[in-house]
Amino acid sequence: MLKQRIITALVLLPIALGGFFLLDGGAFALFIGAVVTLGAWEWARLAGFESQALRVAYAAAVAALLGLLYLVPAVAPALLVAALLWWLVATLLVLGYPDSSRYWGGLPGKLLIGLLILLPAWQGLVLLKQWPQANALIIAVMVLVWGADIGAYFSGKTFGKRKLAPKVSPGKSWEGLYGGLAASLLITLLVGLQQGWSASGLLLAMAGAAVVVLISVVGDLTESMFKRQSGIKDSSNLLPGHGGVLDRIDSLTAAIPVFAALLWLSGWGSL
Repeated sequence: MLKQRIITALVLLPIALGGFFLLDGGAFALFIGAVVTLGAWEWARLAGFESQALRVAYAAAVAALLGLLYLVPAVAPALLVAALLWWLVATLLVLGYPDSSRYWGGLPGKLLIGLLILLPAWQGLVLLKQWPQANALIIAVMVLVWGADIGAYFSGKTFGKRKLAPKVSPGKSWEGLYGGLAASLLITLLVGLQQGWSASGLLLAMAGAAVVVLISVVGDLTESMFKRQSGIKDSSNLLPGHGGVLDRIDSLTAAIPVFAALLWLSGWGSL
């Protein structure tokens, strides 16, 4: 399993780095769109589509919507607002699981939730790529999420006692959450000090980092919730040793649109 994970990572890493940092404009949107479309194919399975044809049809519909969003950029603000509202609702659904599953709306509701997860994530990355210091912004949100993941892993392994969401993801603990949050805040503090940010700017950045990290945890738990309900361990086996695309990007699907929305509200980029 470890050998598989390493080989897959070595193959995917240069593709991911090239796509994120060497592509621009329509090529970048298409690259991210391909990843999101694969995620949509996986989500259709979580939603309950048994037929491969129906899963492909849902993925094709998502791809068509991405194309429409690219052609109509004026929709971006509404999509970011929808993402903010959705992740607040998702927090309540995760906290209330399994009782909250009755509010999902069956198959139609699950398919709609897939759109609320995937479309804003694509839109957020496309916006970040268009704004000042584009690549640095993309690196920033990924470092925040990955730093929090690493901090949560070691903190949870060392100190974890109280379960964060035992009915959704029994392996996660409150101590892990605190450790991940502390790691992300430390990263933000060090970057702010190195860049010479003002005290007020540093405080705002740390508050924003905390929000992004906490929402990223909700993103992770949300996919876990739907996988648990479906009795599925991995969203797919597209990535040998790593599971599926959604298993790798679940935290980022929540963090990216929220990160973009916070930057937009701060006046960093225009819509």
